[in-house]
Amino acid sequence: MTELRFTLLGDGPSDACLLRHVRWLVEQYASDKLVLQAAWADLAFFRDKPCGLAQRIQAALELYPCDLLFVHRDAEKEQAERRYAEIGEAILALKDAPAAWVGVVPVRMTEAWLLIDEPAIRSAAGNPRGADDLPLPPVSSLEDVPDPKALLYDRLRKASGLGGRRLHKFRVQQAVRRVADYIDDFSPCRRLPAFTRLENDIQAVLRQHGWSQGG
Repeated sequence: MTELRFTLLGDGPSDACLLRHVRWLVEQYASDKLVLQAAWADLAFFRDKPCGLAQRIQAALELYPCDLLFVHRDAEKEQAERRYAEIGEAILALKDAPAAWVGVVPVRMTEAWLLIDEPAIRSAAGNPRGADDLPLPPVSSLEDVPDPKALLYDRLRKASGLGGRRLHKFRVQQAVRRVADYIDDFSPCRRLPAFTRLENDIQAVLRQHGWSQGG
């Protein structure tokens, strides 16, 4: 069977969880004749870290060769369109640009796309049977949450059921990275325009390159 290799380059190490979202979407539309090979572009071990987005993309392509590159940028305080433009400009600046690429731009932060599954948060916190109240915003309003990272951290700490010194030792950043591993269905994110755009872009690039179902 033919392989489809795709790599995700994120803003930082905590964004590795987005590979689960990306793979789930690719699986929805890729031909079942393809073997999917997904990679997270981990550039943290570089002694002299690449500077600027174009250099980081170049390093990712060299270390994690792929057919399809995903480049993630959080929109944060910038307009999402500006982030998409930055990605496009960085790729155009490369001598050997990837033939296929897709931008991944959550409107706020990566963490907004993890606030969709209460059981996953409880499991990631190491306390799947916890009974502490764990209110989450409606999925449709997640792109309006001012600081989804702070909210997710708070919910993970509450979900852990820990207190005092044990809570102080709780490694919340590691828990964040586990949340996506406990989510099997990312379809609730389809209520978010940024996720819908990513889904549409993935459909288009798979179709364009003959990697889609029936392609």
